[in-house]
Amino acid sequence: MKYENRVYNFSAGPSMLPLEVLEQAAAEMTNCAGSGMSVMEMSHRSADFEAIIQRAEADLRELMNIPDNYKVLFLQGGGSLQFAMVPLNLLRRSKKADYIVTGTWAKKAAKEAQKFGDIKIVASSEDKTFTYIPKVKKEEFRSDADYVYITGNNTIYGSRYPEFPDTGDIPLVGDFSSSILSQEIDVTKFGIIWAGAQKNIGPAGVVIVIIREDLLGFADDSVPTMLDYKVAADNDSMYNTPPTYGIYMAGLTFQYLKRMGGVKAMEERNIKKASMLYDYIDSSRLYTAPVAKEDRSLMNVVFVTGNPDLDKKFVAQAKEQGLVNLGGHRSIGGMRASIYNAMPVEGVEALIAFMKKFEEENA
Repeated sequence: MKYENRVYNFSAGPSMLPLEVLEQAAAEMTNCAGSGMSVMEMSHRSADFEAIIQRAEADLRELMNIPDNYKVLFLQGGGSLQFAMVPLNLLRRSKKADYIVTGTWAKKAAKEAQKFGDIKIVASSEDKTFTYIPKVKKEEFRSDADYVYITGNNTIYGSRYPEFPDTGDIPLVGDFSSSILSQEIDVTKFGIIWAGAQKNIGPAGVVIVIIREDLLGFADDSVPTMLDYKVAADNDSMYNTPPTYGIYMAGLTFQYLKRMGGVKAMEERNIKKASMLYDYIDSSRLYTAPVAKEDRSLMNVVFVTGNPDLDKKFVAQAKEQGLVNLGGHRSIGGMRASIYNAMPVEGVEALIAFMKKFEEENA
């Protein structure tokens, strides 16, 4: 795969997409599959688009080994809308839910859910700036909680769950926006898995929700129609016009992942990329990675020099070398290399080479 005139984009999202996916989309831009139309021009009710969305769902089911008793929904509204949709649909008996807060997005999700029910923060790693994942035992969850909520990978702080909490019979809800399809996940451990598209799936604008069928149909009558998972499920994600082009792009990415050997092959490559980067950081005299080693993200590698001015210099000089969007989130600064599925090993090698040179010149 050639990368002439393209930078290595380490953005946390929207992030880089596989080049061959972009090239296929470009080739089909004005005439997709012999239809004589762009996907953007197709009616979502047409046979042409139905074929696109049906294949996208079938490929995702195959990639993630999604059981038949789970619905796959292609929704809109970004990940932040899921912060409300989850409680509006799942607070169905006790109106209680337990949240584990491991970063900014989990904290925002809990705050949004508090508008709708009795939300308990069972554990939080905010005491150490979200640099670890709290260990929570099954007994710590309220037995009558309607669900337990986690964020599988923490994009801003660079941590992830090495293993998921055991919630017993309580449905577990997982936000996997920044790690879906990067590692194998046992879908049956979750009541809901959801993910925004703009990191490992496709362009911004699509949210994928994988929901166990027995959790559908509990939204109160006061819940807006568009926020009811059952409405989306009953209408095959097409109650209204869905984000058709985003779904098409997601489908192309799923096809690409299948050609690459599936999620297991991607996980092996992601472990290799992350290990290369963390091993160098740990051996460095200049850089440090603040996250607990056992909880380090495979997708978002956070590191610092310890000098904010030097961090800014690093980001600026890296950009000059075609290594872009390496600045840490505005809330914490430092550096962050997001190395999602589409980031090739060569991109990580180029980053490490630059880091070594920068260290020699500045340590």
